[in-house]
Amino acid sequence: MLNIVFMGTPDFARDSLEEIVNEGHNILAVITAVDKPKGRGMQLQESDVKKYAISKQLPVYQPEKIKENEELIQIIKKLKPDLLCVVAYGKILPKELLDIAKYGSINVHASLLPKYRGSAPIQWAIINGEEKTGVTTMFMDVQLDAGDIILQEKTEIGENETTGELWNRLSKIGAKLLIKTLEKIETGNVSRQKQDDNFTVAPMIQKEIGKIDWNNKTSQEIKNLVRGLNPILGAYTFLNEKKYKIWKVEILSEKDCLMGTELFRQDCLKSSVPIRQSPGTVIFSDDKKGMYIKTIDGILSILEVQAENSKRMQICEFLRGNKIKTGDIFS
Repeated sequence: MLNIVFMGTPDFARDSLEEIVNEGHNILAVITAVDKPKGRGMQLQESDVKKYAISKQLPVYQPEKIKENEELIQIIKKLKPDLLCVVAYGKILPKELLDIAKYGSINVHASLLPKYRGSAPIQWAIINGEEKTGVTTMFMDVQLDAGDIILQEKTEIGENETTGELWNRLSKIGAKLLIKTLEKIETGNVSRQKQDDNFTVAPMIQKEIGKIDWNNKTSQEIKNLVRGLNPILGAYTFLNEKKYKIWKVEILSEKDCLMGTELFRQDCLKSSVPIRQSPGTVIFSDDKKGMYIKTIDGILSILEVQAENSKRMQICEFLRGNKIKTGDIFS
């Protein structure tokens, strides 16, 4: 049994904390983010890690800052932990803190390091069209996600899998991998593999990234963006100065359309809007059969959308209350 100080904030971290508790390790303290206002009422919300820790009567600390926090350093030193476990905590930790525990500090990171160091590895893996990803456990150092690798586990990324879905899967994979890592540390059977310099980064997602570039991105690239920003942020586009978020799409190639699928044989090819229209053009819109938009290399079927100040809707439901016409052009 290891004496552990755990640091983490979202549900991804909660799953790891729960596994540690279930394995019978001794949690000396849980350190998580301060409560933050959320929702329309802007009421203070506790992190998923804090909620779980309280349910298990674990001591919780919520420091506003980590760097130069001598009080926190002294608290952890007095606890004399064997190990500091960090999972999606969200802040860079100083060397003085990392060096306190007997066996050092370890981290669970949602990528196959050295690929995708940084705060948004799951989102960027999907946005960039990766077919595989995974989870890495590592010993931490002062450089972000650059420590020695302990264990890794790979997994395929589904062609329609969203960040939210992959997040949930990697959360479970990471929790199990952490337990294997703790077993190796406890038995003294742990090995370390240094990362090489051939790394990529996964910086925090900015809102501007979500704007769909109809004129330069392929159908697959747009679909990847939509998947990568679902369910947080959302890919977006504009029509008549109104913002629309696109939450789910399906690719339909021009070849498929011209070969005569049922929809396009009967409706789209008879319309006054030819398939050769500019990217972003609505080539077909109907509240019973859906909406299709031209891209530089094909056609996207829009499956789920959200207008400003409205809820997410399936496309046919959306079109019953929002008039988007064949020939309209998104930008």
